[in-house]
Amino acid sequence: MRLPIRAAALAAAACLALASASPVLAQRAPAVTPAPASAPPAAPPAAVPAPALAAAAYVLVDTTSGQTLAAVNANERRDPASLTKLMTAYVVFGALRSKAIVPSQMVNVSEKAWRAEGSRMFIEPRKAVSVDELLRGMIVQSGNDASVALAELVGGSEETFAAQMNKEAQRLGMANTRFANATGLSGPQHYATAADLARLAAALIRDYPEFYPIYSQREFRYNNITQANRNRLLWTDPHVDGVKTGHTEAAGWCLIASALRGERRLVSVVLGAASDAARAAESQKLLNYGFQAYDTVQLYQSGRTVTTLTVWKGSAKEVKAGFLADRHVTLPKGQAAKLALTLVAQERLIAPIASGQRVGLVRVTFEDRPVAEFPLIALEDVPQASLLGRAWDTVRLWFTK
Repeated sequence: MRLPIRAAALAAAACLALASASPVLAQRAPAVTPAPASAPPAAPPAAVPAPALAAAAYVLVDTTSGQTLAAVNANERRDPASLTKLMTAYVVFGALRSKAIVPSQMVNVSEKAWRAEGSRMFIEPRKAVSVDELLRGMIVQSGNDASVALAELVGGSEETFAAQMNKEAQRLGMANTRFANATGLSGPQHYATAADLARLAAALIRDYPEFYPIYSQREFRYNNITQANRNRLLWTDPHVDGVKTGHTEAAGWCLIASALRGERRLVSVVLGAASDAARAAESQKLLNYGFQAYDTVQLYQSGRTVTTLTVWKGSAKEVKAGFLADRHVTLPKGQAAKLALTLVAQERLIAPIASGQRVGLVRVTFEDRPVAEFPLIALEDVPQASLLGRAWDTVRLWFTK
């Protein structure tokens, strides 16, 4: 069923808000078609070929649009090594946010944490350490001992904490990930994918901005031992502000990196590189490619009316529709004019309509290829009409195709 859209509403919608680093896209009046089942957003089409990386698996994601710009073996299950500690931190950040623990809280170190294998911050069982110190020991120094100590504090045991990690992974949509520990030690039931790890990194940056700056700290000193952050890009690229390295014999050399240029943030995940230097170099190639070959365009502003849709049996005849979050797409640089927007409205909106209720979607295509779909929501409540008004619309609907 084709539904009318007011020209005035579309004209207002054409005034787009724009992040400082993003190009302006003049909004067109989208055609209206009946709404089918929603499909997941498609990755933008390639602009120039992505660089070939010397790594077993990798992915590059624009966190503003959520779109993937380059990927090889991104859904292949692999040993995540110390990249695991991103989820360890994510769960701990949640405990800090909820005040279950506080940064100044002193923690008694268990023998298990003290004896943790692999990289360490050198905590001691007879010396209490603060939560803040443990966080920096885990994030900056990649301390397995710090990770176990935090897991025991928050979960009671590392095993219980791992169950919390998996619960969060499921909630975030990390379908090909399972955690068996808080450190990243290899095991048959401990695995992740490049795509899932990119999703996790983006979620950590988005959900816990107050803690994310720790990932840009270049070194940390504890117990009279200073250790440098192993993320080399923190020294070589001023736009890189995190996030985590990892290495085991099974995983190879791994790095999740994030860079912010203007208002645009990219996250790269490189797994199974040949060396410490190689993981940094390959990550830099990927980030440079994303910034140089693609633009991210803001299509819609949060809370702004995109269109008005007809409502039946309501106290008002129309409802304002738009989005509760800014909407962006990523596409080849300089190609914004080739985007087409189609408004797909639900047939016969019947009151009551609640603010925030889905009333359709906007489909975005690039040269007739799908790029993204955004659910369109009601920006206001529309209560039911009086009994007489509802009866009149019922009669009208009989004669409306």
